[in-house]
Amino acid sequence: MRHDPMLAILADLLRRVDGLAGERGHVSVPRLRDEIDQIRHVARAFHIDSVEGLAGTLQSALSVQGAGPVVMSYLDLMRDAITSELPDAQVIPMPVAAAVTHLSA
Repeated sequence: MRHDPMLAILADLLRRVDGLAGERGHVSVPRLRDEIDQIRHVARAFHIDSVEGLAGTLQSALSVQGAGPVVMSYLDLMRDAITSELPDAQVIPMPVAAAVTHLSA
């Protein structure tokens, strides 16, 4: 079986988005901005335009509104955009508890 680096990148992005969603408002705005910025940079580096655009828009919304209910909506949209890049067999829902564990590392 051959290792596909793009699958690893998409899995990492998915882990990051799910980790933020698992925090459910218990993450500080500066940390949230930093995490979203990292997601945006990775998406830009690998030409995942839909995720990069959503992350950029979420960053703008954070600077205007702070962390509010809109964050979860954007995280859901980013998750959908990431999973649309994955082959159907690769989409595996990530349990929230696992996402929180990985985020603290």
